[in-house]
Amino acid sequence: QVQLVESGGGLVQAGGSLRLSCAASGSMFGLTMGWYRQAPGKQRELVATITSGGSTTYVDSVKGRVTISRDNSANNTVYLKMKSLPPEDTAVYYCRVDKKYRTYWGPGTQVPVSS
Repeated sequence: QVQLVESGGGLVQAGGSLRLSCAASGSMFGLTMGWYRQAPGKQRELVATITSGGSTTYVDSVKGRVTISRDNSANNTVYLKMKSLPPEDTAVYYCRVDKKYRTYWGPGTQVPVSS
């Protein structure tokens, strides 16, 4: 069983920065982890992914502003560092991992960006 818990969200002004964390229980060895977000009234979308080896992908809208990283030690934590936040980045941010043919999501952390 995998549990994911996000933290670090909160109100931020446009242009500000934030770092989100996702703590995972259980081994994440060999697994790709990802951050997704869901804005009000919109579908959930991929933000960034990171493999166990550290290879990353980003959605075009966040490239250059967002960095995903992970700690593969016992902490099993994946981070999402965001800077120069625009109001359109307002969303609930979720952590995701696929393990043994199952998809696991965290409960999400809210990131309202005020203009």
